[in-house]
Amino acid sequence: MTESDAQHIGRLIREGGRSFSFEFYPPKDEAGEEQLWAAIEALGPYRPTFVSVTYGAGGSTRDKTVRITARIARDTAMIPMAHLTCVGHTVAEIEAILDDYEAAGVRNIMALRGDPSDGPRAAWTPTDGGFSYASELVELVRGRGTFDIGVAAFPEGHPSSASLEADADVLVAKARAGAAFAVTQMFFRAEDYFDLVDRVRARGVDMPILPGIMPILNLGAIRRQGELIGTSVPQEIADRIQARADDPAAVRAEGIALAAELCETLLAGGAPGLHFYTLNRSKATLEIFDRLNLTV
Repeated sequence: MTESDAQHIGRLIREGGRSFSFEFYPPKDEAGEEQLWAAIEALGPYRPTFVSVTYGAGGSTRDKTVRITARIARDTAMIPMAHLTCVGHTVAEIEAILDDYEAAGVRNIMALRGDPSDGPRAAWTPTDGGFSYASELVELVRGRGTFDIGVAAFPEGHPSSASLEADADVLVAKARAGAAFAVTQMFFRAEDYFDLVDRVRARGVDMPILPGIMPILNLGAIRRQGELIGTSVPQEIADRIQARADDPAAVRAEGIALAAELCETLLAGGAPGLHFYTLNRSKATLEIFDRLNLTV
């Protein structure tokens, strides 16, 4: 395996056993930047398969995303994956961004259509000279031959999908366009993840699908986010959280316990790993790792 191959996430997931990965977002200010690098430092010893850095709507964090992924590639032992969206970009602009990533030593791209500025439930309007579908972006990135490509998956369906079957067709199209792996949106029922995997496998695609994990530390906030992205909180889970509503510490502990239980079920059922949405903090992820008996 060449050094370049060793940097490709799809190969690592397929050949390296269980994958553990973390997602960060570009901070807004200097204090946020310090918090981000503290989280990266705290989670680094767990030797994640990769870490991903999100990309603001319409390219609003383009420079920060490139800078952070470049620093991770340059100054840490971790493999970065940079997000890239179709929103607000022409094909020429996307090519220039890919040039920046390539020059920075970033070898993995999360290729996303992205959400309209009014949110994922708003009507989609493509940028003149740009793309309408993530599969088009995947094809462009794949044509360079230098990147491994990840894509998004939605266990409960994307808000704009006509059905779960149609949503699976979209994911399969991205795989056939050249995606090497997928990472799901957050979800809270293991069966939603396994049903998604079954739908994709039934279409003849064996692309690894990593489940995305977000612990419920604030039920109201998670519900509001879920309404936007099409993720629901099952009543039995909400009941467990609400039973502790008078004790914030107990709410947090129950949210961590629920996330750990979900992780255990997913791994036992054959998930190839876990992808944690960290919100640029390490504490909750480390607490889940402790419950899973995962140590440095």
